[in-house]
Amino acid sequence: MGYYTDKIEVLKDIFGTENVNLGSEGLLVGKHFYPIVDDVIVLLDPIQYTEPLKKRLKITTDKINNKSSEFAEDIQFTFGEEWQKYSRILPEHKQEFLQYFDLIDMNRIKNKRVCDLGCGIGRWSYFLRDKCKELVLVDFSESIFIARNNLKDSNALFFMCDIKKLPFRDSFADLIFCLGVLHHLPTGALDEVKNLKKYSPLLLIYVYYALDNRPIHFRILFFHVTILRKLVSRIRNPIFRSIFTWFITITGYLPLIELGKILKPFGLSKYIPLYESYNKNTIKRIKQDVYDRFFTNIEQRLSRNQIAALNKEFSTVIISDNLPYWHFLCKR
Repeated sequence: MGYYTDKIEVLKDIFGTENVNLGSEGLLVGKHFYPIVDDVIVLLDPIQYTEPLKKRLKITTDKINNKSSEFAEDIQFTFGEEWQKYSRILPEHKQEFLQYFDLIDMNRIKNKRVCDLGCGIGRWSYFLRDKCKELVLVDFSESIFIARNNLKDSNALFFMCDIKKLPFRDSFADLIFCLGVLHHLPTGALDEVKNLKKYSPLLLIYVYYALDNRPIHFRILFFHVTILRKLVSRIRNPIFRSIFTWFITITGYLPLIELGKILKPFGLSKYIPLYESYNKNTIKRIKQDVYDRFFTNIEQRLSRNQIAALNKEFSTVIISDNLPYWHFLCKR
């Protein structure tokens, strides 16, 4: 519990109450008790606990109130498995970080609190750890424990929590970024963007794009990939997932990337699916995206026009013209 001893005032501010007390086994906020496991404050409802977490807390299923919950357990499982398999922060993650944050003035977050919603292994927060006052990392899967390990000796606080049920006060963060998460929720991604605005005046969001700026053959390929994804995402066997990931990487991604390299001198590489996004990536990084792409059964895709319509809810919506499509900034 020592990790949060000097962070009580910060926790009070995040939860919006003076009634925050640190105990030997967890955090008491008002009448709510939240266990702390390996420096991660667990805010999940017990029905949402992962199997490894139940073992850590020595909780049996019969002690959990099995009430219904709008919660994508299969997505929680997949991301937990994915980030345990791909737990290292890779060199190419830095370039991806710079691409995502092209809309953020780093000088303006120096003394600010920044929240990483759906943080995974903390691969983006890792590059912010010396650029802001405080980091708040939130994830509902086992990956939050990997993020804690990747951000040792940082200014971060770690919460295992459903981002649809944040128990934090309004405007608890100066900037919230949520990259590659909302399109995997069982509810509308744009509705969730609207719901997040009460927590911060500034939101940086990335959602899968609807290939609306691509030729028709991109969408034809996507149609067939979607059918395959819906079939294989049901299979949890780790051996199958490992073999399938290798197979798609070698027979699908790498040939298209090589074709793009061949056609680049003729100015035709932009017409090759996957080339622009992956031509500088290592095989390990590509494999991680293949796993992410095929083993999540919920996937929403949004067009630029759909995102632009958020200007009815926000004072400003800025959509980046750069990769990855589409990431955008909303100002309350």
